[in-house]
Amino acid sequence: MEFSALLTSAGINIAVCVLFLSLYSVLRKQPHNFSVYFGRRLAEEKFQRQDDYFSFERLLPTAGWIVKAYWCTEEEIRQVAGLDSVVFLRLFIFSIRIFSITSLVCIFVVLPVNYHGKEMTHNHIPADSLNVFTIVNIIEESRKLWVHCSALYVITISACILLYHEYKYISRKRLAHVTGSPPNPGHFTVLARSIPRSDNELLDDTIRNFFVNYHGSSYLSHQMIFLKGYFQKFVDRAERAYRKFVRVRLSISERNGRSNMSRCGVCGVRASSFQLYRNKFIEAKKADLTNPEVVEAQKNCPGALVFFKTRYAAVVASRVLQSSNPMLWVTDLAPEPRDVYWSNLWIPYRQIWLRKLATLAASVVFMFVFIIPVAFVQSMMQVEQLKRMFPSLRGILNKSFFARVITGYLPSVTLLLSLYTVPPLMMLFSSIEGSISRSGRKRSACLKILFFNIWNVFFVNVLSGSVLNQLNVFSRPKDMPTMLAELVPKQATFFITYVLTSGWASLCSEILQVYNLVYNFFSRFICCCHQNTEYVYSFPYHTEVPKILLFNLLGFTFSIMAPLILPFLLVYFCLGYLILNVYYPKYEMGGKLWPIMHNTIVFSLVLTQVIAIGVFTIKHSPVAGGFTILLLVGTVLFNEYCRHRFTRIFDAYSAQDVIELDRDDEQSGRMQEIHQHLLDAYSQTPPGEGSSRGGSQVPIELIMEDPAQEASESSQELCDTVQEVSEAHDHDHIVEDKAHSV
Repeated sequence: MEFSALLTSAGINIAVCVLFLSLYSVLRKQPHNFSVYFGRRLAEEKFQRQDDYFSFERLLPTAGWIVKAYWCTEEEIRQVAGLDSVVFLRLFIFSIRIFSITSLVCIFVVLPVNYHGKEMTHNHIPADSLNVFTIVNIIEESRKLWVHCSALYVITISACILLYHEYKYISRKRLAHVTGSPPNPGHFTVLARSIPRSDNELLDDTIRNFFVNYHGSSYLSHQMIFLKGYFQKFVDRAERAYRKFVRVRLSISERNGRSNMSRCGVCGVRASSFQLYRNKFIEAKKADLTNPEVVEAQKNCPGALVFFKTRYAAVVASRVLQSSNPMLWVTDLAPEPRDVYWSNLWIPYRQIWLRKLATLAASVVFMFVFIIPVAFVQSMMQVEQLKRMFPSLRGILNKSFFARVITGYLPSVTLLLSLYTVPPLMMLFSSIEGSISRSGRKRSACLKILFFNIWNVFFVNVLSGSVLNQLNVFSRPKDMPTMLAELVPKQATFFITYVLTSGWASLCSEILQVYNLVYNFFSRFICCCHQNTEYVYSFPYHTEVPKILLFNLLGFTFSIMAPLILPFLLVYFCLGYLILNVYYPKYEMGGKLWPIMHNTIVFSLVLTQVIAIGVFTIKHSPVAGGFTILLLVGTVLFNEYCRHRFTRIFDAYSAQDVIELDRDDEQSGRMQEIHQHLLDAYSQTPPGEGSSRGGSQVPIELIMEDPAQEASESSQELCDTVQEVSEAHDHDHIVEDKAHSV
């Protein structure tokens, strides 16, 4: 690819970025979009005092929001978006710092050395091939290779120092998050699975007797977990419909200028009718533990949430083996209530390893199947190959401008569009895997997407989409450094355009939030729901973190091979800082993504050094290769030190911290209040419904006298609600007509 094709691709992507950022600047000013954009919190009070009037100022794009976003402090972000957003922020800060250093070293030192590596007559720069800016232009046995070796030392040492600083800083933040946050029910709760059944004893009694016997001084209570049956799902759907009617009624009252306070008791409709409907059957049947249907329900119970009096007792119970048979009484510390993935709690513990094995095999198969679109993308970069594949495009490809657009822009766009199928599929695999928490499912999907990106986006593209080359990597592992050293510099042009398309343009479209914007438009103007506070768009860590780590990998591997990619990456990381002001958190992972980030960055450094060893071998510079081997050993030792020094902080809670928290709560008298809240914290049903305080909760579908009759009555209640809302609506219109006539 010529330099002019790269400039064409850069121009197109810059125009797309300016368009998206301008649209975001205009749309965020519209009052009906305040609930969409997280960045509005920087000027929230000002906008809330404004009326919904027309103004030309709202139609003009401005850049003031960028300045405000960059001035937003880390503590403000933590209070609004949680610790995970701070960790995500630190990843951007690390990337900006390390690639600022790398850009200074490689652009001003390594790039000129590459450009003048051979004695040759250079053309005008736009007409030059991009290969003259890579290490390919260095002749064999050249002393200039010491410049690359020295630059690699500077980059690696700087990266290790910054990584150590970030790991230490984030570890302190996590400890402060554990000790400084409000009491978390997950710290007092243990999830018990694979509970042995007994024919002579109810499962509820089995659980209670076991924990009273072996954890008597610390056991508080327990709550059994049941599957939701058909009738349960019907009631849930009816309640969601009921809340929608309430929102419609509220919006009507607002348009008539009436106060929301006058609509107490859900606008005149029978308050909590579904809750009362459910609770009357719970109270009637809760004590009847000898009912055969209740016994059958407890046989189908996949596990229980066991509550302990202190955090320390819960941590100990979750870590030790409860039985001499490790497949019975399996315990794990429960996720926080909003993080529980209820759908996976029914999975038998014995199936989990089979599910993990199956999803791993499916992920690997999908990675190899995806080689086909990647190979097609690589073929699009060769004009002659395109002419053979599409003879009808010969006329267009003969024109230089269209040839530059097709070879410089379309390949990265095609790959980006095909990659949109990966996150939903990997999230599905992670759900099938059996994770008991939403954050664990997202963390698993993040790892799968990360491995997929490293293999399919980097290695497969580097190997030019040739299946033969990919198989050679496995058949000749000793030749992998030299093979990568030959192929990596040749793919620099493609990855530069990929950074422009998947980085710049995709990031700006992410800030615009097209999906959330369309959802808000339909909910407000089509469905007339003006108070939509239930819908919150969770931050897509499982897609964004792998993308940033992939760009770190590209930055390190191409730093001394093709330094021209570094300025484009640096711009991407600066733009990416803005994305934090867009999303709200749904649940907290406690910064557990940082070890994944750290290990991937260290892997990128090691891969860079391996490729450099291959380059020095090809260029017949054994001394530089030997010094690079020493650097490789030092990087691996550094990673081992960080793993032993910090990783356990993210895997477990310290006895010192949890005991101190327990003592503080007991001395302040808050422990009793925490215990009362614990018994109601975990609910398999939507908020506002009754929950069991007496240990177990019997599933409603198994304690009804006649489920079909009860479903009919519930349906009639819903119809009555609809009729009441309609009558209230007609009454408002009559009053309004009388007012107009007066």
